[in-house]
Amino acid sequence: MNLSYFIFNKPYQVLSQFTLIDQKKCLRDFINIPHIYSCGRLDYDSEGLLLLSNDGTFINRITDPQHKLPKVYLAQVEGAVSPETLAQLEQGVMIEDKMTLPAQACLYQGADSIAKREPDIRFRKEIPTTWIKLTIYEGRNRQVRKMTAKVGHPTLRLIRYAIGNLNIKNMKPGELRELTKADLSNLFQQKLTQ
Repeated sequence: MNLSYFIFNKPYQVLSQFTLIDQKKCLRDFINIPHIYSCGRLDYDSEGLLLLSNDGTFINRITDPQHKLPKVYLAQVEGAVSPETLAQLEQGVMIEDKMTLPAQACLYQGADSIAKREPDIRFRKEIPTTWIKLTIYEGRNRQVRKMTAKVGHPTLRLIRYAIGNLNIKNMKPGELRELTKADLSNLFQQKLTQ
């Protein structure tokens, strides 16, 4: 069997699996390649980068927390985010009785280049929103959403932009691209920092 590796820009409200549940859209609505599986999960209400492969070793390496591959998220959160709040996210926050690992957090200036989502987020004239870029080194269940909520800024829209060196730049929602040998070799060779 030939080993295959893909990057997919998962749209909003799509299950990150090939099995249909409750008539919700899933990966098979976009991808018709036999015997590939998602490398980890991306919530139904989250968007962005999802890796797919038929290589079990690769899938395990991507999903194993010991490798601490950086995952970059773009989060549109409720309210105006202060430098102190960003510092809190960077130091780690307590969620479910356990501190998150130190992260990298900053305001995201490229929001104009993000594709519109259908349906759009709820809009409240009296409450502003802020886009932040958050890089984490673990992948706990709904971690980014829990972190932003803990510091008083619930996430309204969440996009996983990158895992390691791979990103969805110039990819439209629903677009699939096969990874090159260069993509794969660069993925694990980068210097990982925390």
